[in-house]
Amino acid sequence: MPYPVDMTVRPDVSGHFDPATNTISYIVRDSASDHCAIVDSVMDIDYAAGRITYDHADALIAEIERRGLTLDWIIETHVHADHLSAAPYIQQKLGGKIGIGAQIVTVQETFGKIFNEGTRFQRDGSQFDALLEDGDTYQIGEMTAFALHTPGHTPACMTHVMGDAAFVGDTLFMPDGGSARADFPGGDAGTLYDSIQKVLRLPDTMRLFMCHDYGPNGRDIAWETSVAEEKAHNIHVGGGTTRAAFVKMRQARDATLDMPKLILPSLQVNMRAGEVPCDDDGHPVLKVPVNAI
Repeated sequence: MPYPVDMTVRPDVSGHFDPATNTISYIVRDSASDHCAIVDSVMDIDYAAGRITYDHADALIAEIERRGLTLDWIIETHVHADHLSAAPYIQQKLGGKIGIGAQIVTVQETFGKIFNEGTRFQRDGSQFDALLEDGDTYQIGEMTAFALHTPGHTPACMTHVMGDAAFVGDTLFMPDGGSARADFPGGDAGTLYDSIQKVLRLPDTMRLFMCHDYGPNGRDIAWETSVAEEKAHNIHVGGGTTRAAFVKMRQARDATLDMPKLILPSLQVNMRAGEVPCDDDGHPVLKVPVNAI
């Protein structure tokens, strides 16, 4: 299907790196107004102590307030397994709608079973303000953004395109980082390859912004590249790598990886749009299912 790509629109993108989870959150301002979106916010957690704080989110809020911006959207590229979303906290402070891919319902159904959630946990995506399908558009001020369904890492992964900037979530890493794992429940290496090709069919000069970076080989943390750079130099898919070769590499590599340290709290919180689950008395609690993932 044709997507409404508009390379004449160049939003201002401010990246905020969280060293605890190697996540980059973004403030994306419409170049024609004072409206903005946040992509992939982070809520801080000391998992060992069971303590949640909001320093990273407060920094995003402070920048938006300092610049006099209006927050229209809080976008989640997918249900993250390595950090907790601060979307409801930010929404309470600044407003805006929380958006995620429509396949969140698949993720909720899968992990609702794993975490033995009761009937109070709705599996219809109703915790979010908007469920986005492939090609759906939304407004950030005068800028039209749209969503690309790019599953493989998870079923609900979306790449969000805002003018000449695309936020790829965990679909791609920087060229020297390759690609994200595809072995979580609902993930698939072949599907991930197809999604990456979808991203790489965007214009060569499209700016690509990563959700994570780990500084391979000791280089400084970085989060911006381009379609052309990824096509030419990505160590997993660049230079015409075939689907079969990618799947073989990805499956072998995934078999060696440990689970993310924050996967259990992250999934429980993020499938609820950033809300921490509570027990029958209303106290925030997190579960640890044994031998379930």
